[in-house]
Amino acid sequence: MKLGSLLAMALGMSILTGAVQAKVTVIDDVLGRQVEVDVPAKRVVLGFYAEDYMAIGTEKAFDHVVGLSRDTWEGWRPASWNLYTQYRPSLKDIPDVGEVEAQTFSIEKVLSLKPSVVLLSDWQYKGLGMDVDRLEDAGIPIVVVDYNAQTLQRHLKSTHIIGTLTGQEERANQIANEYQATIEATLSRIQAANLPQPRTYVEFGNKGPSQYSFTYGKNMWGAMVTMLQGDNIAAPFVEWWGPMNPEQVLASKPQVVFIAGTESGVKGDAMPMGQGIKRTLAEERLKGFTNRPGWAQMPAVEKGQVYGIYQGASRTILDASMAQFMAKAMYPSVFKDINPEQAYLDFYKKYLPVTPTGTFTVQISE
Repeated sequence: MKLGSLLAMALGMSILTGAVQAKVTVIDDVLGRQVEVDVPAKRVVLGFYAEDYMAIGTEKAFDHVVGLSRDTWEGWRPASWNLYTQYRPSLKDIPDVGEVEAQTFSIEKVLSLKPSVVLLSDWQYKGLGMDVDRLEDAGIPIVVVDYNAQTLQRHLKSTHIIGTLTGQEERANQIANEYQATIEATLSRIQAANLPQPRTYVEFGNKGPSQYSFTYGKNMWGAMVTMLQGDNIAAPFVEWWGPMNPEQVLASKPQVVFIAGTESGVKGDAMPMGQGIKRTLAEERLKGFTNRPGWAQMPAVEKGQVYGIYQGASRTILDASMAQFMAKAMYPSVFKDINPEQAYLDFYKKYLPVTPTGTFTVQISE
């Protein structure tokens, strides 16, 4: 066979191999939208859920991330961002496309990156409004996932979607199955115990004790309390998130209180939780919230059921351990054998390239 014929045959085989590798898949996203995407995705703009994307898709998935809403990671969880960028400095080189809530998200920047897919959270997709049309009109597929809803169904679906996008379906199945098993086992214990629903209050402690900040109704921590068969005292007053009247908090007489915090809480008297946060500092700040006017007579304070929880461990596939922590706080006698914080760290050891150190759950010591 002539050399030219051999080269033509090799080229044909190469094209055929490439065609097999380039698989167009229809993804049914969490909003029920049918989206055609070439998978594994080669040029991804990632709006949110960066750790989930890495845990499910593996670190190699970030070789194909060409744009990132950096504030949702670096701005909201700076210590976590520092931990990852120390390990993988190239994360800093990923172009920043801005942040939806801050109204800095740049459609022009996204278009310039020529992505093969844009992965957005449900709240980002809705927040962009008509700007979504500009991306779709340019032929860029948009896939929506949602861990913020804190429902088992959306957590599992979002995990499978990321698995499909990254070509890691088996890994996604494993992570989803483990998450489902943990949640179902936790709920099974609660149902078997058949205890009264504890009145529960959750607050993001970013403003410190002097000012009441967000609590949660149907989503995030609020949805988790409801899933765990607790009585979320905010539900009648706050639909999604927002502050609750301090007098109403007192009148509701919560039996369990969670104050959520992040690493940014080290400033002022806010609630600090997360990477690099010392437990003694977290306990001290948590006690400060119990000194609010009227809180000394609150059942949760009287019985010592006031807890700190890491805000960064919510709205993520990593939050099964936080569900365990909340369940243990709400039903102490039922979960004595469970160590939620260790379970949280074990997920990192199994699925992520870094392992954080700090305080992710805390209770005021006697």
